[in-house]
Amino acid sequence: MTDRFLIDNSAWAQLNHPNLPPETIEWAAQAFAERRAVVCLPFLLEAGYSARDSADHERIFTTLLDLPRVVIDDHIEQMALDTQRRLANAGHHRLPPPDLIVAAAAGWHGFSVLHYDGDFDVIKERGGLDFTSIWLAERGTL
Repeated sequence: MTDRFLIDNSAWAQLNHPNLPPETIEWAAQAFAERRAVVCLPFLLEAGYSARDSADHERIFTTLLDLPRVVIDDHIEQMALDTQRRLANAGHHRLPPPDLIVAAAAGWHGFSVLHYDGDFDVIKERGGLDFTSIWLAERGTL
């Protein structure tokens, strides 16, 4: 695994949370500045969907489109489909499709996933993908 990570919207949406520890904010800011934070289309669409208005959308994308971007290709698509199949066999197939694609992209490229969403732990544990799950903050604290 590398020190690069794909961002999930669950983490992105919490980066300004008042309970986020200052050292985490500093770590995230440094990762963004060093371009260790990576984006992909499912995340970008979720981030855009979360924008409050046109100006907020523009502000979000001014930041995000400057980051390295992973293209979702045939390999990642197949990994996401295979993962969903494995999860269905384990009784966990109703996880959000963007999370499956982000996790598959991380697995394919050897990245971690920065999130604040227990679905990534289920995907890792039951879906057979090899990626590191990084919680933005301890579960339940934000």
